[in-house]
Amino acid sequence: MAGKIFYRERIKSSEGQQTPRFRVVAVSDIDVKIFADHFRKKELEQLAAETSAELVELKRDKDSRKRKTS
Repeated sequence: MAGKIFYRERIKSSEGQQTPRFRVVAVSDIDVKIFADHFRKKELEQLAAETSAELVELKRDKDSRKRKTS
C-alpha cells in the first residue's frame, strides 16, 4: 500500500508570488522526515514520486482567506 502526503495551500500566499505556496500537514504510511516549512508544487510531486506516495490536497473553507487571526 502506498503512503499519502497531505498538504494544503498557505493562507498568506497568493498566485503569482515568488514564494512556495504549500505546506505539508501530515504523512501516512511512509518513512520520511520533512525539514522545510513551505514547498512548491513541483517539490511535492517529486517527493511523492520518489516515495511512491499519493498527494492529497486538503481543501479550505471558502472564506478562510478573509478571516483574521488574532
